[in-house]
Amino acid sequence: MKKINSLQYYGLVRELTLTDFKLKYKASFFGYLWSLAKPLMLFGVLLVVFSKFLKLGGSIPDYPVYLLLGIVLWTFFIEATFSSLTSIVSKGDLIRKVYFPRIILTISASVTASITLLLNIVVVLIFMFFSKISLTVTAPLILALMIEFFILTAGVSLILASLFVRFRDIAHIWEVAAQVLFYATPILYPLSLVPESLGQIIMLNPLAQIIQDSRYVLITNETGTVFNTLSFPLNVVPYAMPFVVFAAGYWIFQKEASKFAEEI
Repeated sequence: MKKINSLQYYGLVRELTLTDFKLKYKASFFGYLWSLAKPLMLFGVLLVVFSKFLKLGGSIPDYPVYLLLGIVLWTFFIEATFSSLTSIVSKGDLIRKVYFPRIILTISASVTASITLLLNIVVVLIFMFFSKISLTVTAPLILALMIEFFILTAGVSLILASLFVRFRDIAHIWEVAAQVLFYATPILYPLSLVPESLGQIIMLNPLAQIIQDSRYVLITNETGTVFNTLSFPLNVVPYAMPFVVFAAGYWIFQKEASKFAEEI
């Protein structure tokens, strides 16, 4: 079995990321536009249903852009976790031939999804421009939120990828869990529409905290956040959770990694 040294790990992550990104749109006429079309189509349908018929979001300034940003962030989370879930099993031949830290495969899958996220964030900024939403002094905080988001997503991805090697039912379980999580996160509805006690529970979810904080720093300071929903020390929980999830994911992944080649 061949070995690669630590100086080549970065290059391997880069090559895997670029290869996965190219393969994703190989033989596709519209290429990246499909990654843009999916959240935009979902956005269009949800905007009509929830804004025009159910009259949700009327209390939120610039609700269409508010909704679009939530959908773009959610789409990244789903794309990254589902592609990472099969990142080990789908690279079985490579794992058996070359020794390298297996974590590279899962992290590169999340990085690949991050490229699409960055492109979609640019689209959100274009929508903000045409909606005449000006960037404020809080806008640079979006970078810290995206780092937090990547840490959370990578942590969940490591757990899913390592468990999927042994338990293929994980794919179906995660599919159901993702649907529940979608409606349990304030993507479609303003937090102000749910009872206060339920809103406090929702905001303990780090995914809800990241989406709401992103809307707050980019779109409107009338967005409900952790700091006007939870009191100390509970308001620390959603910010700490991504690091706890990543630590747990890393520990589980490293514990199982030595058995991957035998179990795939």
